[in-house]
Amino acid sequence: MNIDREALEALAEARGISVEALFGALAEALGAAYEKMPDAHEYAWVDIDTVTGEVAVKAQYLDDDGMPYGDEFDVTPDDDALGRIAAQTVRQVMNQKIREDERERKYAAYANREGEIVTGIVQQSDARYTLLDLGQVEALLPQSEQAAYERPEGGERVKAYIVEVRKTAKGPQIVVSRTHPGLIRRLFELEVPEIADGIVELKACAREPGQRTKIAVWSNDPNVDPVGACVGARGARVRQIVNELRGEKIDIVEYTDNREEFVVKALQPAKVKEVRIDDETRTAEVIVPDFQLSLAIGKEGQNARLASRLVGLRVDIKSETQLAEEEAYERTYGGDDYASGQWVIDSETGEQMWYPADGSSPLTQEQWEAENAVEAAVEATVEEIVEDLEADIAEAVAEVEDVIAEIEVDGDDAELEAVAADEVEAELEEAAVEAVEDGDVPATEPEASDESGADA
Repeated sequence: MNIDREALEALAEARGISVEALFGALAEALGAAYEKMPDAHEYAWVDIDTVTGEVAVKAQYLDDDGMPYGDEFDVTPDDDALGRIAAQTVRQVMNQKIREDERERKYAAYANREGEIVTGIVQQSDARYTLLDLGQVEALLPQSEQAAYERPEGGERVKAYIVEVRKTAKGPQIVVSRTHPGLIRRLFELEVPEIADGIVELKACAREPGQRTKIAVWSNDPNVDPVGACVGARGARVRQIVNELRGEKIDIVEYTDNREEFVVKALQPAKVKEVRIDDETRTAEVIVPDFQLSLAIGKEGQNARLASRLVGLRVDIKSETQLAEEEAYERTYGGDDYASGQWVIDSETGEQMWYPADGSSPLTQEQWEAENAVEAAVEATVEEIVEDLEADIAEAVAEVEDVIAEIEVDGDDAELEAVAADEVEAELEEAAVEAVEDGDVPATEPEASDESGADA
């Protein structure tokens, strides 16, 4: 029994697989057909000479343990017997093996291509997904991976980003996306040779698919303008990408390590006056002129959102007027207002009310000011009492020291007298603290205090 090698080579070329793989599939198919013959040996296999195409069936005997033993012997049936019994089996197994080999080959071709860009032709599109013909395989473009209101038409060529390659029983399933930020990066690599060569780097990308994209680029060569390289002559390079993305706007800014400057560039085309960055809260407070506020925020906050994603900080945009009002409020009411309470405008009366943080009854502005005035008066009174007591204590201690200095005693008595003076000073200080805590004003005159100290 011989196989026509030329016919097998033609079949392999038509199916896009190797001749060796086809020979292996044919040997397995013939082996399955032989096993269905009534007098087939229990342990047999098919050998095919890939040069001459000669087919031989070899066999061996099995011992009680099911292990082959002895010499191989030829059990090749004649062509008529094999043809009558197994022609259909050979055809089915052969086709199955060819399909499996094709699936494995297609999967191997795309398994390592995640993150790359491919071009496909739209085959069909509905509310769930769009099928793209990539040549040998089909790619699945889910509705969730398409820009809003994007409806590809049949036969249209589109570029997509490979996000996942799945291995299934029916072959590889390639999932692609038109909304992934990686699509922007790959499109710029195709259109800008400086990016493909590594001279210009795309440092950051923030995108709202179908609407607007911001990218930050950096040049490793001081003689190359990164923004100009991406834009191209008269905008030719970036225009190709915009057309591929169905008119999606693209802002290109230069990347810098200076975060304040980077925030300013990220908010373009708005003009920024000042940037204050808080590292603890990872917030950038941006001050812009009043007439630039709406431009900096953008339509529905889009410009601010994209800038925030691009720089990796929370961006809080304020106009000069808003900043001045906040600073004036801070100077008027201090910086601890929100720790003790907050001002709220009553929805019914329109009057501004102070709501204490402890949950007590709200106060009008007049009540709040009166209460603060009382507290300020009490604090001033307490400070005055403390100052008077400190003066009295200092005077009493001085008089005690003078009396001790006039008394002639030996060293031991002098040490005892010093200890007594310290005790007098401690008692006076303790009495002063208690008076302040009780809020009592001392009724005695300084002279009486001096006498008490001297007698003590």
